[in-house]
Amino acid sequence: MDAKARNCLLQHREALEKDIKTPYIMDHMVSDGVLTPSEEEKVKNEPTQQHRAAMLIKMILKKDNDSYISFYNALLHEGYKDLAVLLHGGLPVISSSNGKDSVGGITSYVRTVLCEGGVPQRPVVFVTRKKLVNAIQQKLFKLNGEPGWVTVYGMAGCGKTVLAAEAVRDHDLLESCFPGGVHWVSVGKQDKSGLLMKLQNLCTRLDQDESFSQRLPLNIEEAKDRLRILMLRKHPRSLLILDDVWDPWVLKAFDNQCQILLTTRDKSVTDSVMGPKYVVSVESGLGKEKGLEILSLFVNMKKADLPEEAHSIIKECKGSPLVVSLIGALLRDFPKRWEYYLRQLQNKQFKRIRKSSSYDYEALDEAMSISVDMLREDIKSYYTDLSIFQKDVKVPTKVLCVLWDMETEEVEDILQEFVNKSLLFCDRNGKSFCYYLHDLQVDFLTEQNRSQLQDLHKKIIMQFQRHHQLHALSPDQEDCMYWYNFLAYHMASANMHKELCALMFSLDWIKAKTELVGPAHLIHEFVEYRDILDEKDYAVCENFQEFLSLNGHLLGRQPFPSIVQLGLCEPETSEVYQQAKLQAKQEVDNGVLYLEWINKKNIKNLSRLVVRPHTDAVYHACFSEDGHRIASCGADKTLQVFKAETGEKLLEIKGHEDEVLCCAFSTDDKFIATCSVDKKVKIWNSVTGQLVQSYDEHSEQVNCCHFTHSRHHLLLATGSSDCFLKLWDLDQKECRNTMFGHTNSVNHCRFSPDDKFLASCSADGTLKLWETKKVCENSAIVLKQEIDVVFQENEVMVLAVDNIRRLQLINGKTGQIDYLTEAQISCCCLSPHLQHVAFGGHDGTIKILELLNNRLFQSRNGHKNTVRHIQFTADGKTLISSSDDSTIQVWNWQSEEYFFLQAHQETVKDFRLLKNSRLLSWSFDGTVKVWNITTGRIEKDFVCHQDTVLSCDVSPDATKFSSTSADNTAKIWSFELLSPLHELKGHKGCVRCSAFSVDSTLLATGDDNGEIRIWNVSSGVLLHLCAPISIEEGAATHGGWVTDLCFSPDSKMLVSAGGYLKWWNVITGESSQTFYTNGTNLMKIHVSPDFKTYVTVDNLGILYILQTLE
Repeated sequence: MDAKARNCLLQHREALEKDIKTPYIMDHMVSDGVLTPSEEEKVKNEPTQQHRAAMLIKMILKKDNDSYISFYNALLHEGYKDLAVLLHGGLPVISSSNGKDSVGGITSYVRTVLCEGGVPQRPVVFVTRKKLVNAIQQKLFKLNGEPGWVTVYGMAGCGKTVLAAEAVRDHDLLESCFPGGVHWVSVGKQDKSGLLMKLQNLCTRLDQDESFSQRLPLNIEEAKDRLRILMLRKHPRSLLILDDVWDPWVLKAFDNQCQILLTTRDKSVTDSVMGPKYVVSVESGLGKEKGLEILSLFVNMKKADLPEEAHSIIKECKGSPLVVSLIGALLRDFPKRWEYYLRQLQNKQFKRIRKSSSYDYEALDEAMSISVDMLREDIKSYYTDLSIFQKDVKVPTKVLCVLWDMETEEVEDILQEFVNKSLLFCDRNGKSFCYYLHDLQVDFLTEQNRSQLQDLHKKIIMQFQRHHQLHALSPDQEDCMYWYNFLAYHMASANMHKELCALMFSLDWIKAKTELVGPAHLIHEFVEYRDILDEKDYAVCENFQEFLSLNGHLLGRQPFPSIVQLGLCEPETSEVYQQAKLQAKQEVDNGVLYLEWINKKNIKNLSRLVVRPHTDAVYHACFSEDGHRIASCGADKTLQVFKAETGEKLLEIKGHEDEVLCCAFSTDDKFIATCSVDKKVKIWNSVTGQLVQSYDEHSEQVNCCHFTHSRHHLLLATGSSDCFLKLWDLDQKECRNTMFGHTNSVNHCRFSPDDKFLASCSADGTLKLWETKKVCENSAIVLKQEIDVVFQENEVMVLAVDNIRRLQLINGKTGQIDYLTEAQISCCCLSPHLQHVAFGGHDGTIKILELLNNRLFQSRNGHKNTVRHIQFTADGKTLISSSDDSTIQVWNWQSEEYFFLQAHQETVKDFRLLKNSRLLSWSFDGTVKVWNITTGRIEKDFVCHQDTVLSCDVSPDATKFSSTSADNTAKIWSFELLSPLHELKGHKGCVRCSAFSVDSTLLATGDDNGEIRIWNVSSGVLLHLCAPISIEEGAATHGGWVTDLCFSPDSKMLVSAGGYLKWWNVITGESSQTFYTNGTNLMKIHVSPDFKTYVTVDNLGILYILQTLE
């Protein structure tokens, strides 16, 4: 390390040791490769924060200049700017290893960096604009290694892109400010799916060795996070250049602590992002001398030799760089037509393209018309064909090969003619070429060829059908993404009603498209084109749109779920279901497994759209007054706003320091209020996301907020855990009124329709009518997850408790419900022959109800705490129960004899009845015990684990049992030995369940990370690891814990429960099918003996009775 850097670090050592927190600082340094994981661990082992900081600085002092620079950058990134300033003077000077050999004023180092970053080369005809280039460079130097934005803005065609590229052709700038490189992204006008494609391409470029992930991000949020990690860890201190940005929301995808240079026509686009911002304005036209210089280069003449018409052309087109280039390109081919082109500009009266715009579109339109007129007659029609392409869409060469039925080389020759005349732009992405029109050129073509547009769209569809089969489109094909994104658009524009219906109402098309681009684009198309469908097709369109809306959160998963299985869960009258049933029938014959939800008609489909806007729990959601938008907030500290019809995200606001608990739209939809655990209340502009007001007067977390209904004078009410209600006037910065009276947290508040009253409810058990007349009661009936199921011949009988304490007996096949009794029930069970039901309570009581005559029997001495599990013996004469009081009761309820099994030191987790009046129990105390339920004595006592025993299973041959534990292990035991036969290691989470195969040769275990492992019982060897997707950091692969497992009778298939249900091929370890429930956290799966019927309840209280399709 340089002496200067070392002395600076020693000088400010005390201040650094006092203030810095090391974990995030070390993350940066490990990413930069200047700190090893073992050194990081050594720092973490220090007892206090100050000791850890001292140890880190001691290590840095022994290292080189790179460590000092990495430490400095880490301080900047983590918000220690004041400390970074102290170290700035000691920064070592690092020179590039590349020599300063230059060609045309550009060094080899610069050429390499810009080439790798995809920065466009200088145009063939290039004139310097040093003043503007220097201005941009000065702003880039001002970033000084910190995240920030440099905006180059001006009208269309003013040369922003060329200026941005020229600014980074500077050796000193790249070496000192952006040693990590430069990365160019051509943005343009984008929708959500287009932006996602841009982000996917950028992530691929930045992670070419796929060291971070081998799959593309599936949504913009995931792509934003991936980009942040890549820029931080693989490309620190690099510059991201975003060319031609139109919309503020686009920038939010790149707002992740990067240094960014952007070009745009709208100066205000950066209003939506945070950080330092610098602006360089580009004038709309070139000066006279620069304009003449461009013309002289095009026609290869000296400026002094240019004719008088050249001066008039510059004056007529107002010096627009794009117009001058268009005319110059024409003059290059026809150098004697100066007077002709000037006359065209002066005399032709073109309709202004955008009258409301301040941009100089009139001259540009005239120049384009002249350029098109001068095309060769044999290629003019090809330029007309380009009228059908949308603005800012880059079209692969292959699409035009299909349209024109030509070889690639022929197409490229024609397109190059257009490019040379500045009528088309070319983007080279690796080996492939993509072509696009400026939006003004699109407008011009559309207006010129309006009468032909329908036929032109029909032409591209007919050509597509000649060259492609829908089912044969492959992501590897150059033109694949174009067809998936725009095929429906062309069909709708061609008014090809029949073809459009066949496309959009196809499960195969939906599967293929959602796998590539997700469901949002498809939902948008159903909304966009449904008006051109007739009444019959409109209903089908509604079916498919609803299917996508309700399953969109599943269609973004990896691996991609079975679209046929999801379709089978739709109502039987739905076209989606009919197609899915037809496909399933065909595939079942080939051995594919599908499940039919046979009681789904008893479940009302209450949701219209299902989205996953947050990365954590969602606490609140509300509609805008006009019903077009939904706002939601949650544990990820964000407010999200999205379209109510399609789920398309409109805003994401990270404005609180802790979880956001509630949000509300104002009556005029101009504002959204949020309140948070951080004790703050904030008001936001609902369109721009700009902060309007911030209130900080509550002393505890703010739980709820609600606006008045009046548009004339908006008031906001908030309720907090500080026991107070507060009223806020949006025109004032302080609270207008505070309401006292509650003695505990205020959980909810609401204004009456006339705004005269406010209702509040509190954890103190009271509801105070400050201002309301109407209270709505929720009457939804749902089931608790503690159910019992008996499979008897063709019957499926389910015993369950609902949320209003009713015990229900449900016939799974007919849907008939018998309400048996009301009680505080914690668990329940059916007797083997369905003659009696038993249930336990939270107070420890146990009761038996005789179904025939409703006679009730009660145990004289119940448990002292909540009854957790209850079960009849095979003859139905004895009832076994376990409780939180650590005991097991054996009750011969007919003779009223009972006794307790007492030996466990902690709560009994569960028990299993064995043959010959034996019982196996396991507990939180880590032991498993075998009891004789006739004598009440312990026959075996196994000390199985150091931690809680979470589950046990008994092998069908009754010789062995398994135990699983929170210590991340499972064990296989013989009933004859007190030491385990095998200890099964490898799980990285709590092993929550296990199951033996019917032939007792296999054992399956499931853990909290979603992993399922299949073991050989005799050897203890791992046979298969079943995980739906590779485990990413902190992500459970089964949608949550694996909670239950069951083998098929032939031991070839396994079903598992967790976040959803999955079926596995035991021989290969691969998933055979997935059934996504509406809720998650399935506790148990009840399986019929023939492995054809499955029963479970999700955490929403919805009952699922599933049957294999045959």
